[in-house]
Amino acid sequence: MNQERELGWDDEIEKDGSDYILLPEGDYDFTVAKFERGRFQGSAKMPACNQAKLELTVHSPEHGNVVIFHNLLLHTKTEGLLSNFFAGIGQKRKGEKLRMNWNAVIGARGRLKLEINKFTKKDGSEGTNNQVGKFYSYEEIQGQQPPQTNYQQPVPQQQYQQPNQQPNYQQQPAQQQPTYQQHQPPFPTSNPPQGGGGFTPGQF
Repeated sequence: MNQERELGWDDEIEKDGSDYILLPEGDYDFTVAKFERGRFQGSAKMPACNQAKLELTVHSPEHGNVVIFHNLLLHTKTEGLLSNFFAGIGQKRKGEKLRMNWNAVIGARGRLKLEINKFTKKDGSEGTNNQVGKFYSYEEIQGQQPPQTNYQQPVPQQQYQQPNQQPNYQQQPAQQQPTYQQHQPPFPTSNPPQGGGGFTPGQF
C-alpha cells in the first residue's frame, strides 16, 4: 500500500490532480478530517488574530466524499461563528459557555448547510466554490422529523464509495478518498442560511 511521504526535488511523479467537484447547495453530513493552527494577518474589516484551518470531508451520496476548506477566526467579532461550529460537532449547547477543545475536533461529525460562493479570480474571471453556510446544532438535528437514520445503514454508506475513483488522499485508507476543492476566503461573508437536516449525533 502506498504511504504518504515527502518528495525529493528529483523524485518521479505520476498521479494526476483530482477533478474539481462543485456540490449542489443543500444539507450534508460531514466529518472533520484535519485541523491546523494558523494566523490571520488582518484586513480592512478584521484585525489580526488566530485562525483555525479546517478540512471538512462532506459526504454526498451522489458525488462521494468531497473536502471543503473552512477557516474560523478566533476573535470576539466572530464568536458566533465559533459557537456555531462547536454546536455543530456537539461540544456546545445554546446559552452555555464553552472552553474550546481543539484537540477533540478531528474526527468529529455533524451536519451542515453548503452554499455556492462566487468570487473573482486573479485573472479577473469569475470562479465558484463551495463554502459552509452554517452548521446545524445537535438540538436542531434532534428536532427534525423524521429522525435521520440513513447515515448508519449499510446501503447509504455504500453510496459514499465509488470503486472507479482512484485514491488520492490517505486520511482514512478504508474509505473512498475525498476530492479537494479550492480554498474559500478566511472570513465568511454569506448571510446565515436557513434549512435543516438530520443525522445521528456522535463523535468518533
